[in-house]
Amino acid sequence: MQAKTLSPVIPVVLTVQTQSSVWRRARISLIKARWPVLGLIILAAVVFCAVLGPQISPKDPNRQTLILRLLPPFPAAGLDNSSFLLGTDGLGRDVLSRLIYGARISLMVGVTAVGIGGVMGTTLGIIAGYYGGALDDVIMRLADIQLAFPFILLTIMVLVVLGPGIPNLVLVLGVGQWVTYARIARGQTISQREKEYVEAARSMGASHTRIMFRSIFPNVLAPLIVISSFNVASVILSEASLSFLGLGVPPTVPTWGGMLAESRDQLLAGKWWLAVLPGLAIMLTVLAINILGDWLRDFLDPRLRGRS
Repeated sequence: MQAKTLSPVIPVVLTVQTQSSVWRRARISLIKARWPVLGLIILAAVVFCAVLGPQISPKDPNRQTLILRLLPPFPAAGLDNSSFLLGTDGLGRDVLSRLIYGARISLMVGVTAVGIGGVMGTTLGIIAGYYGGALDDVIMRLADIQLAFPFILLTIMVLVVLGPGIPNLVLVLGVGQWVTYARIARGQTISQREKEYVEAARSMGASHTRIMFRSIFPNVLAPLIVISSFNVASVILSEASLSFLGLGVPPTVPTWGGMLAESRDQLLAGKWWLAVLPGLAIMLTVLAINILGDWLRDFLDPRLRGRS
């Protein structure tokens, strides 16, 4: 009776202690690495702008004031640009406000597309690796077919058919990400499906679905998290590229890629801020995500943990 009373308590205590230990080790590793702290600060600033864009934006990002068009950034003597900290564009719109609103679109597209691709690819990869056989061949051949097409060309073709817009853009970029997750999840599942804990779950009568998503999935999650962090950065770049080509979001929605596209006509005239500022925003965001992803890979991989 005493053993039955204590047995349900011990795993809970161990789980709480393990989670506390992991978070403490993550904080120590993050502080020691230094560069990821800078990446975390940059990313936190971008998320802050994305979440509180309407509250912190000094002006309406789509309000046009043609008599104040192409004002340079920072207050200057003899110019009425004191209320436009980062200047105005060719239509007299506030560049700072458009940068703040553009952070919302970039992060939303990046996170949502990676979520769609991650769920789709991980599910198919675990199923393929667990069952094998003909089902594995079908899923992997579909992945090979998609990899045979250049991703950006395939995306442009689909968006030309469906039309530009945020839902279509997220759907196309999300579906285009599933192959990477499927291949990694399949390989990890193949290495896990014959291990002792899986055999123990089978002997206890657990269903295939429970074994795949309650037993195997937590053990293949670490590399998928790392890949997700890098894919968010690549999706942000893809969204900026498609918006630059006019196939992303509508022109009325401020995006960093759209701002770069609109700066083409003014760049040769010396209006450098129209291209430099959104380009700098994209570069810093992608750099911050990549730095954090690199640290996350070292932290989650036991073989690299000493370096982290």
